[in-house]
Amino acid sequence: MKLPPSFFKQDAVTVAKNLLGKIIKYNACSGMIVETEAYQDDPASHAFKRTKRSEIMYASYAHWYIYFIYGMYHCLNITTNGIDTPGAVLIRALQPLEGIETMKKRRKNDNIYNLCSGPGKICTALSIDKSHNATKINEKIGIYDYKIILEKDIVKTRRVGISSAADLEWRFYVKGSKFVSRPN
Repeated sequence: MKLPPSFFKQDAVTVAKNLLGKIIKYNACSGMIVETEAYQDDPASHAFKRTKRSEIMYASYAHWYIYFIYGMYHCLNITTNGIDTPGAVLIRALQPLEGIETMKKRRKNDNIYNLCSGPGKICTALSIDKSHNATKINEKIGIYDYKIILEKDIVKTRRVGISSAADLEWRFYVKGSKFVSRPN
């Protein structure tokens, strides 16, 4: 069952936890979300300053926010919170489920644990790029209910690779998953 837009009209931190165990499906490939990070209007967020790029975090929820970083990687996010209150969830890692051979070819990598264990890897494996930015969920890229991950099976830590607001524990991942980007 596809997740309804209303699922994303909540606080980004809540959505980040609740996305664990859901499925992203695109281009004959799918994976279960095993790691996320929440961003709101904190100093590490694009929405800390309202700009043309961050406007989508203010103006929508239940939309894909895809941006290009380091001149080489796309990152897959979903807008949250509601109108005028910025928020987004970065999808950090997936456990591949369908289209694994296709993902291996796209990533030029045979290690299933390394196919989608990072934001840039996900976009390469699923062939997602900036052309999908600002599209509604389930319009092109689908997101589906799959598994409920219990609170006791969720690890909460600081976000990865940031220096501002580094104390916020807004990164969530499935305990024991071999598919996360960086286990603690």
